[in-house]
Amino acid sequence: MALVVQKFGGTSVANADRIREVADHVRRCRDRGDQVVLVISAMGKETDELLSLASAVSTTQPGRELDMLITAGERKACALVCMALHDLGVPADSFTGSQAGFVTDTNHGNAKILEITPGRVQAALDANRVPVVAGSQGVSTENDVTFLGRGGSDTTAVALAHTLMADACELYTDVPGVFTTDPRVCPDARKLGTISFDELLEMTAVGCPKPAMRSVEVAQNYGVKLHIRSAFTWEQGTWVVKEESSMEQPIIRSVTPDTSEAKITVTGVADRPGVAAIMFRKLADAGVNVDMIVQNASEHGVTDISFTVPDEDADTAADLTKKVADEIGATGVTADRKIARVSLVGAGMKSHPGVAATMFETLAQEKINIEMISTSPIRISCVIRQDQTDAAVSALHEAFDLSR
Repeated sequence: MALVVQKFGGTSVANADRIREVADHVRRCRDRGDQVVLVISAMGKETDELLSLASAVSTTQPGRELDMLITAGERKACALVCMALHDLGVPADSFTGSQAGFVTDTNHGNAKILEITPGRVQAALDANRVPVVAGSQGVSTENDVTFLGRGGSDTTAVALAHTLMADACELYTDVPGVFTTDPRVCPDARKLGTISFDELLEMTAVGCPKPAMRSVEVAQNYGVKLHIRSAFTWEQGTWVVKEESSMEQPIIRSVTPDTSEAKITVTGVADRPGVAAIMFRKLADAGVNVDMIVQNASEHGVTDISFTVPDEDADTAADLTKKVADEIGATGVTADRKIARVSLVGAGMKSHPGVAATMFETLAQEKINIEMISTSPIRISCVIRQDQTDAAVSALHEAFDLSR
């Protein structure tokens, strides 16, 4: 008998038919002897619809009330799944995040889990019932409902799997696993049977949408066995492992595109100590996450600084930088939303020279100009024009023979 935590995303429970499919899958898992704990996301696009409704009625949208509203979607979905299980003769109990024992900090909209005391979940398991937990939510140390942010149901599932000492955590979504690149761009993209935690963390950090990066971090930190798979085909997906078992690691595992960033360029910045510190402290205090940073060589005592931020933070970043322009000696600030980041990820590049050269040569052959570059031991990222993203991905996927 295995204890498995199974998380189902929004598309997996988008309507009544899908909910019944999930319930039937759980019944079959129990029939083969497994114990199952479910974590359920809101149905379909319900979170977006609730946010839209909030915007229609309020301009202030207090964080406490917004979290109360958004988390209602997960509670609704887990109750419906529980009802479908009962119809199949499977005893089940639904739990909100607080009932499941998730205690978080007080940061509304993107709360962090502090501890889990899953007494009621464990009691349901001991009674041979299926606990159905509402994802992406908890209760703060001030006893308010909190939302863990987008993708928070993945983190809920992984954290619960660790706390319950589950044999595995399965993240069910609308894709069959982790691919060498976006199959919509490259039809010959290949599903990976396994991938290392380090590689998947890099992929999620540079644009791979699933699973949520926080969930991968938690799984790696606590040794949770992670399986990413489809709720539509039920086929085996991608297992995330500590490290590759093969003697020779593949040089490159994926080409990951990301069109969700914007580039801020600050021109005419005085080249003196402390200038960058002033600017980036302002951004950090405003909660703007800065990614890539490039500073040009100084000429006549001035320089230009470019950096990337999430597209939704571009206006905030540009406005803040303009406000401190005089203080940092800047003459201009521009925001460019027509950029994309294309990244190569692979643990094997640590021991194989020439990866960067091949990447740059491939982009040059496609007449794609590189605007910014950043690297880590197992990743190389280039900022290019957004309308050249698909061409870059296809060319790099072919250059590194990832379809084989």
